[in-house]
Amino acid sequence: MFDGVMLLWFLLTALSLSFVVVDIRATPASPVLKWGFSLLTAYTGPLGAFLYVLGCREPLPGLHERYVATRWRQVLGSTMHCVAGDGVGILAGAVIASIFHLPKVIDIVLEYALGFGFGWSIFQALFMREQAGGSYKRALSSTFFPELLSMNFLMAGMVPVMTLAMKSTPESHDPLGPAFWFIMSMALLVGFITAYPINGWLVSRHMKHGMITVRPPNGSVNGGASKSMHDNHTASERTGSVEPKSKPVNGDVKLVSNSVLSRMTILSFLVFALGLSIAIIFGGL
Repeated sequence: MFDGVMLLWFLLTALSLSFVVVDIRATPASPVLKWGFSLLTAYTGPLGAFLYVLGCREPLPGLHERYVATRWRQVLGSTMHCVAGDGVGILAGAVIASIFHLPKVIDIVLEYALGFGFGWSIFQALFMREQAGGSYKRALSSTFFPELLSMNFLMAGMVPVMTLAMKSTPESHDPLGPAFWFIMSMALLVGFITAYPINGWLVSRHMKHGMITVRPPNGSVNGGASKSMHDNHTASERTGSVEPKSKPVNGDVKLVSNSVLSRMTILSFLVFALGLSIAIIFGGL
């Protein structure tokens, strides 16, 4: 029964990923979002494809800016960005830990370190450095706390699912077997759900970006400029023009007081600790 469920899941994932990879090329989204939705679909199968169609795919030519400007789609883009980037490091850590038969505690530490490191340094700071004025160093500084908060909520959902599922499925410890990847997919899916609320808070305070629209040269609409790049926290309903940078976005912690940021950081670690506690009590971590 379990083998049949996994086979169906992987077939649906392959079909979903093929659709997203081909279709998203025509969507006027930034490259990082295209990579992100492709990775999310690889992790979460048909759910990732569904979220891409519902949240990012342009419904009609010229409407992408308006379509993705709604708050929940902005939060979707932010959460997807987090899970896609962190997921690469988390999966790498899980594979390394499995190959070397590392204790579960070290496994989780490794997954956290690699997930945070890759998500922060690559998917946040490097890919989004233009939002920080083109400076990679400034991008690293401005995205540290948003990435930390998001990572803690992501791991709070992942760790219990991963620990409990692998405890009850001995063959899932082998990264060469399908059970390993199926369980990691389910864990990332739950992590996406638990990371969504904190990304909503971060987006509402302009500490993380939402969806970004990029029009290629000579591909603008309504007679505007030849290229536009919109961060939809501040995007107007005009298309084909560059949105003035009137508000800081993507990790500008100056918009949030130090006391609020400190409380939210503590809260994120408490939520992560709750996830670890569940893993310890019920999963024998």
